Amino acid sequence: MKKTVFFILFAFLFCSTALADELKIGYVDLQRALNESEGGKKAKSDLEAIIKAKQKDIDKRAKEVEKLKADIDKQSALLSEEARKKKQDELDRKLREYKRFLQDAQEEVKKKEFELTNAILKDLVRIVREIGKEEKYTIILEKAEGLILYADKAVDITDKVIERYNKEIKSKK
Repeated sequence: MKKTVFFILFAFLFCSTALADELKIGYVDLQRALNESEGGKKAKSDLEAIIKAKQKDIDKRAKEVEKLKADIDKQSALLSEEARKKKQDELDRKLREYKRFLQDAQEEVKKKEFELTNAILKDLVRIVREIGKEEKYTIILEKAEGLILYADKAVDITDKVIERYNKEIKSKK
């Protein structure tokens, strides 16, 4: 019995050593690739421009609401109950419109961010797969917080992915 267990352990150890020689593992930090690639930088600047434009509209609408509120506060003593109610209803309507606009703007920015980053991520994943096939990797992992606790920088292919992606972007121009 002991000889059988010893033989199985020896065979397993020998086989795993042989497999380890053929095993090629790498990892890629897709978030870093997204942030540092030319496409990612352009997407970020495009998104910032959209946010800036939306913020101007938001600020303008907020000022309108504040102005109406200030007018009501100033005139409240002079207005009749009916006129004050009418102004208050107008303020409530403007406030609801403002909140709806704010929510719509936030959703639009999130949607645009998803569209921009999703297209880039698809290209990055495609490039990772190409590199994996070309360089005969057994497995390429994504470096995400908490998933890879330790990995030697020698198996990090992120720079290679960014470089290839940037070349593709330049060749398309």
